[in-house]
Amino acid sequence: MTLPLLFTYQECPVTEMKRRALEFYEEMRRRRTVRDFSDRPIPEGVIENCIRTAATAPSGANIQPWHFVVVRDPSVKQRIHEEAEKIEHDFYTSKATRKWVEALRPLHTGPSKPFLKTAPVLIVIFAELYGLLPSGEKVKHYYVKESIGIATGMLISSIHHAGLVSLTYTPYKMGFLNKILSRPVNEKPFMILVVGYPAEGAVVPNITKKPFEEIVTYV
Repeated sequence: MTLPLLFTYQECPVTEMKRRALEFYEEMRRRRTVRDFSDRPIPEGVIENCIRTAATAPSGANIQPWHFVVVRDPSVKQRIHEEAEKIEHDFYTSKATRKWVEALRPLHTGPSKPFLKTAPVLIVIFAELYGLLPSGEKVKHYYVKESIGIATGMLISSIHHAGLVSLTYTPYKMGFLNKILSRPVNEKPFMILVVGYPAEGAVVPNITKKPFEEIVTYV
């Protein structure tokens, strides 16, 4: 039986609460998805602490159905790049509808993915669909997509807070990642998070967010 643990909640004065909420919003609104990366190395320990933060996320039944593979080896990044571009070429030439391609055009996306080689770190996030006992018996996991989505959002926020930039990348077929990274069959690739510093002169699309009144309802 697991014994209860005293909750270490720390309440803030109202004025500080409001200040902290506003400051965090102002910091996060500067976050942008970047496609042009420098190859500048990331200081030791930064990625590890960002992943530690992501791993504090809530999860269904506290199963924590995630695994993060940090890819720094240039040869492994090269293999991922080659396989991803094969899939992207197939997608853009035969799978994607014209409307889909047009919707992506303002974001300047295409079959070429040089950031997979240039950025110093790729974090490949795997969702553990079910557990496996030593006997081979499967163990059910609960709310896997929801849990992994929350953890990924916290990881992206942590990376921005640390002073780095990131790119969420999800080729329409990602099974090749299991093979390249030697991950088991009960894990499914969820996302490649490309992480690093922006390249000098990097630009981002001129996009806007929906007005606040459109995304929230008070009842």
